[in-house]
Amino acid sequence: MTPFARVAGRQLALSNLEKVLYPDSGFTKGELLHYYATVEEALLPHLRGRAASFLRYPDGVTGERFFSKNPPPGAPEWVRTATVVRSDGRGRQVVVDDLPSLMWAANLVTEFHTPQWCVDRPDLADRLVLDLDPGEPASVVECCRVALWLRERLASDGLTAYAKTSGSKGLHLLAPLEPVASATVTAYAKRLAVTAERELPELVVHRMKRSLRAGKVFVDFSQNAAAKTTATPYTLRARPEPTVSAPVTWEEVEGCERPEDLVVLAGQVPGRLERYGELLAPLVSGEGAGALP
Repeated sequence: MTPFARVAGRQLALSNLEKVLYPDSGFTKGELLHYYATVEEALLPHLRGRAASFLRYPDGVTGERFFSKNPPPGAPEWVRTATVVRSDGRGRQVVVDDLPSLMWAANLVTEFHTPQWCVDRPDLADRLVLDLDPGEPASVVECCRVALWLRERLASDGLTAYAKTSGSKGLHLLAPLEPVASATVTAYAKRLAVTAERELPELVVHRMKRSLRAGKVFVDFSQNAAAKTTATPYTLRARPEPTVSAPVTWEEVEGCERPEDLVVLAGQVPGRLERYGELLAPLVSGEGAGALP
């Protein structure tokens, strides 16, 4: 029998709670749901008001994965959706605004991905993102070196950078912005990536071409485009272990000597929140938001 739970007055059907989703660690679907419920105060503000895309892996990380933008069939009527303009035309997407919606989506076994704009202002981005993706044998260690250079460069333009792990191999830098057109942010981010490659030619590449990336860090500026999304802060990732796209301090970035130094697992996030607080809160509040030069 499918168990039900009441979450903030909404009844949810929760299924297959004992299913192992991460075989390397034995992490189950029940643990996934518990993780999302535990971190909802930090996660929800980064989802609220934004069109969510889902990377789903219902049979675990070794099974089929698929990316979904449309509301899944059978979505409860109380789950908010919004019409958005996408690269493939207009469509509706889920907006995860509250705990019941979060737990409903999490029950589908979901990574959360969101754009840099909110549905009430889809023509304006309120944050900048740079995805630092290492090409082997480079790792997150090299990403940290690039991140420190980018932080100073952003600061010289009046922008305050915050870091989070990608939950995979790399690092994400984000900066709160005074709302501005996504195309303007993309153009600025591209100039920044080109400059980084010019100043750090042995370490940085700004083009995606695989043959250019060995041993270097690809500074992906394209996720600032209105049609693109980035892993939402605090989302679990479909990796061998239940890693999280988790905020990290600049001291951790500066001190990173081994790739495992910046691996954050689901079980570590509550303790990190207690120790550091919500490191990415300015992205939600807009505190310190800068204007692009």
